[in-house]
Amino acid sequence: MSQQILLTEDLTPDQANLIESIDDGKNYYLSGIMMQAGVINGNGREYQLAEMLKVVEENSKKIASGQLIMGELTHPNNIAINLANVSHAITEMRMDGSNVVGKMKLLNTPSGQIAKAILEGGVRLGVSSRGTGSVGADGKVSGFSFVTVDIVDNPSAPDARPNLVRESLENQKIVTLAEIVVEDKSAQKHLEKEIKKFLLSIVTKK
Repeated sequence: MSQQILLTEDLTPDQANLIESIDDGKNYYLSGIMMQAGVINGNGREYQLAEMLKVVEENSKKIASGQLIMGELTHPNNIAINLANVSHAITEMRMDGSNVVGKMKLLNTPSGQIAKAILEGGVRLGVSSRGTGSVGADGKVSGFSFVTVDIVDNPSAPDARPNLVRESLENQKIVTLAEIVVEDKSAQKHLEKEIKKFLLSIVTKK
């Protein structure tokens, strides 16, 4: 029986187009390619189209039932979702040829606010899938069990960096962490600490 291992796969585009709105009261989304089948990625692995179709089918049903899939800002070293680091929720997933494309809503969590600030500053972020599976001698992945798609700073495989999109909520006022920190000194310190930690992680990787 093949051994199941943790698989993380980064996706890099040739270029990224950011679509932004300057209006208040917005929801932020990332949309674009999340995973790719039938290509050898930066880790020398190849995912099969049949398994990607299964991932999309299973998770589309979860999303349709209201069970959004949470993701984190940067990869952890395990498959468990760390609620303290959740930055977004996957709200849409479908196939586009051999690519899995989707949409992720950035949440008003500390990690979600950091991701928003980095994107608004013009820094290009990528996405990276997380799951388990077996890898054959030929690099082909089998028995893939999808966990989530995380946001990463330095992805490495072809054709995937999502667009930043803001969608308005009609007649609703959203109190974001950015608004809270105006009055809350402890929230200011926490946000400053998290941003510095994330930016330091980018610098040390270069």
